[in-house]
Amino acid sequence: MELKFEVRVKIARPRAEVFDAVYNPDKLSRYFATGGASGPLDQGARVVWKFADFPGEAPAFVKSATPGERIVLEWAARDYEQPLGERLPPPVEYATTVEMNFESLAPQSTLVRIAESGWRPTQGGLNSSYGNCQGWMNWACCLKAWVEYGINLREGFF
Repeated sequence: MELKFEVRVKIARPRAEVFDAVYNPDKLSRYFATGGASGPLDQGARVVWKFADFPGEAPAFVKSATPGERIVLEWAARDYEQPLGERLPPPVEYATTVEMNFESLAPQSTLVRIAESGWRPTQGGLNSSYGNCQGWMNWACCLKAWVEYGINLREGFF
């Protein structure tokens, strides 16, 4: 069994503008990494995302980046043997892969697809994949609200 998922969002803006909102650390920090993003998502970069509403950091390695089209990240997976929200033991860590694809649907319309894969086929991996799927859908909604309307949807969300 391979644990993976994909979420999608259609954004009423040109692909270059949507891509820049993800790639550019100043823009990413306005709606998602609200504690700051350490740098642009260039191929080979190690970046750190911080969140004002969650403790800790989320370091990631940019495996590949094709400007305007695709970003592939690798970052730590955390397997939780109990459902999220219950008292949890320290997580087991290893890496998963995140793929972000940007497709022009029309001059003012972009489809963003975010897929993550690589969890271990255990109950802990399944629990963690569900949590990340929720997180990436939240990210997609926050991206859409910020790029289309200038609204920081994440503010006060958690």
